[in-house]
Amino acid sequence: MVDSLILILFVISGAAAGWLGVDLLPEQLLLQVEDPERLRTVLALVGSGFGLTAGLLFRQLRRSLMAQVRSMPTDLLISRAVGLILGLLVANLLLAPILLLPLPWEIIFVKPLAAVLSNVFFGVLGYNLAEVHGRTLLRLFNPANTEALLVAEGVLLPASAKILDTSVIIDGRIRGLLDSGLLEGQVIVAQCVIDELQALADSANGDKRAKGRRGLKLLTELRETYGRRIVVNSTRYEGKGVDDKLQKLAADTGGTLLTADYNLAQVAQLQELKVMNLSELVIALRPEVQPGDELQLKIARDGKEADQGVGYLDDGTMVVVEGARGRIGQRLPVIITGALQNPTGRIVFARLDGVAPTEETKAATDARSDPKPDLKSAATADPKPAAKAESRRRRSAKPSAGPNPDAANPR
Repeated sequence: MVDSLILILFVISGAAAGWLGVDLLPEQLLLQVEDPERLRTVLALVGSGFGLTAGLLFRQLRRSLMAQVRSMPTDLLISRAVGLILGLLVANLLLAPILLLPLPWEIIFVKPLAAVLSNVFFGVLGYNLAEVHGRTLLRLFNPANTEALLVAEGVLLPASAKILDTSVIIDGRIRGLLDSGLLEGQVIVAQCVIDELQALADSANGDKRAKGRRGLKLLTELRETYGRRIVVNSTRYEGKGVDDKLQKLAADTGGTLLTADYNLAQVAQLQELKVMNLSELVIALRPEVQPGDELQLKIARDGKEADQGVGYLDDGTMVVVEGARGRIGQRLPVIITGALQNPTGRIVFARLDGVAPTEETKAATDARSDPKPDLKSAATADPKPAAKAESRRRRSAKPSAGPNPDAANPR
């Protein structure tokens, strides 16, 4: 409706300009015209044609500008508007003395020409400066903010916002990351992600419906827990899919895209965007030793239970070794059989290489083994009760990863 109204106004304006423009023609030219009314009609038609062309160009320009405004973050939009206003203000302040100069009639056109050029130049200059330094410009309105001043001076690096992908929300381990404090800054949830979760929740497929409902429930709980830290970005970006829109959001805001999608992470890295792959984070938080690993371990002391020895890894983690009692000071080949994580540290259990595990050791290993590394447990160190076969071993060694005596006193 608005586009049609714009075209009609341009056509009417062009036709009126052609119809009334006959009166501005020189009298000598009008005397040579046999039918002035016909000339008016012809000029009105020509003017309406020019008006239609100008209207089409203006409509295309308007659509492009509106699309940019819709997809532009609010802070960037405000900073660009302020930069444009300041640029026009400087242009008119510099232009005032020129407009007051008494110029001859032959060069009087210099005044409007200078006005147009100065407004265009300083307006574009202010717009570009605000686009590059927009956030610094907005920070001038709140100079009392100590954190903002430190960020502006480069002393403090600002925490980038984290933009959640649909896969991360459905995965659910984002809760553990937030609870453990590993994620800093605000958490942005794009409107396109919420729409995708709603579409999954309304799907006829049972699995998709369960994923969508779980994701929406998680977002609701996070919003209740963290309040204003969870931000819903309602900007409507143009793109082929949710991944494309999230990449545009990350580019505009400078935030870090948090995803569990390997392909999306690779594409974001190719576009030089900040991205955090949840799978890579799981691998980074995974313990250095896993059940079945073989290593050389120096026995530091005897354990409290029979046939146990105690050693330490390079990071100070305590290792309880079956069959190593009485072999203090010896470096023995051992095989990791399991591990126990608790709030005060981590204990690793092992046996001597070449010694067959007993039935009790197998039961304890099965109870301690976890085939799927859980990011939440690794981040928050929330242990689960061990099996009865392991209880005796936990009582034999304190559950804190004490410092390695060899590492503390190197020789």
